[in-house]
Amino acid sequence: MSAWRGLQRDFRSLRGLLTVTRDAQRRSRLPDGRLGSRHCLRTSAHVYKDIFKDLERQLASGIRKAGDALPGSSWSPIVINPNLPPERADIVIAGGGVVGWSVAYWLKKKERVGDALRVVVVEQDPTYGRCSTILSAGGIRQQFSLQENVYLSMVSADFMRNINDYLGILNEDPVDIQFNQCGYLFLAGEEGAEVMQENHEVQRKAGAKVLLLSPTQLKEKFPWLNTEGVALASYGLENEGWLDPWLLLNAFRRKAMSMGVIQCHGEVIELRHMISLLKTSDGEPVTMKRIKSVKVQMPNSLEFQPVDCAIVVNAAGAFSGRLTQMVGVPLPVEPRKRYIYVVHCPDGPGLDSPFLIDSSGIFFRREGLGGNYITGASPTEEEEPDTTDLEVDHQFFEDRVWPHLANRVPAFERLKVTSSWAGYYDYNTFDQNAIVGVHPSVCNMYLATGFSGHGLQQSPAVGRAVAELIIDGSFQTLDLSCFDFKRIVDDKPMLERNIV
Repeated sequence: MSAWRGLQRDFRSLRGLLTVTRDAQRRSRLPDGRLGSRHCLRTSAHVYKDIFKDLERQLASGIRKAGDALPGSSWSPIVINPNLPPERADIVIAGGGVVGWSVAYWLKKKERVGDALRVVVVEQDPTYGRCSTILSAGGIRQQFSLQENVYLSMVSADFMRNINDYLGILNEDPVDIQFNQCGYLFLAGEEGAEVMQENHEVQRKAGAKVLLLSPTQLKEKFPWLNTEGVALASYGLENEGWLDPWLLLNAFRRKAMSMGVIQCHGEVIELRHMISLLKTSDGEPVTMKRIKSVKVQMPNSLEFQPVDCAIVVNAAGAFSGRLTQMVGVPLPVEPRKRYIYVVHCPDGPGLDSPFLIDSSGIFFRREGLGGNYITGASPTEEEEPDTTDLEVDHQFFEDRVWPHLANRVPAFERLKVTSSWAGYYDYNTFDQNAIVGVHPSVCNMYLATGFSGHGLQQSPAVGRAVAELIIDGSFQTLDLSCFDFKRIVDDKPMLERNIV
């Protein structure tokens, strides 16, 4: 109706203009008695043209609105948020860190028919400002005490060396994750030398190229190092070093999205599930749960969207325990805060500097060029900081890090702290190892969490393993059954002795 009222107003305006024009013609007479109509006609023609254009626009708008009001029209007064996840998906991955996006990539890589799987990745932090992946030190190593961890990192290192064969996108720039293969250097005192030798045997048997160095050999190779108190050193010769965590995460994300994975920024606030009461072959009652939908709340909003799904992958890192609590089952994973300090020391170690792990627990590595380094240390159980925020404790550097750092590398006595940050470990309190596989009490929840500080470096191999479990029903390339949740139920920990 408003469109028709607008037409009536335009017609009244037109009639008024025509009347004014005729009156002007009667009054505008030349000295010889002729009408001065030439000027009036020229002006009125321009006015007619503009008015009819407006009439056409108003009429077209009225027709569109009338059509929208008819039954069957797609017009709706409700504005739909384009950032909402879809109402249905095959697989929902909770956690948009590097592990979550790796799982998403391998799922699409392994799907047998194009676009057969609808995969949604839900990430709570759209800026990734608190993401554990981004806030990590970016290291990758094969020097572990468990053979399975060695294999995981070897496979992941091969993936990273040939990353463009996997994550390259046609007609876009090649992927460069700035992989610096400078090796890891572990130092051990008299009390840790025997354990280092045992770990070295495991690593060599798995195929890792790791070299043991005496204090004399260590001093010859790294003259800037103080070898006092060092009984033995272990040095990785290849496939070890560090990379840019954001570049790896973003490469996985961009590739997965180019393959059809749906990205959603929001928080999983509810897992709607059904409960089935079953009995074992011995007649013992068993409660089995199955997730039916995931409720996703949009950031900074009360708006939410339930997503019906067949499978949920819990890759929520340090906060993955919250998801299992939503279905009433336990998970021994909790956040542990770790500090990283950026220091500047013009006289510090040069380009040959490895990622050094001292027997005291402190670590450091080079950060670019120009005498910049990052350093830190894992606190003891008694020193574990509060995890409610990511504030940095600078006194921890003064008391726990700097003294050991300056003792091991004398040049660091003259360093200056230029920056710092804190991030979370997804710390497995049971045995500090990954939990990979289906939760025994929730038949459609797959776990990829609890890495306790080495999730970034193992993400390519773990992502493929989880995709194999979902699509093939079992591990195909690496047998990671030892990381299954069953070991927690059976109280059989697989302790990793090389946790940094």
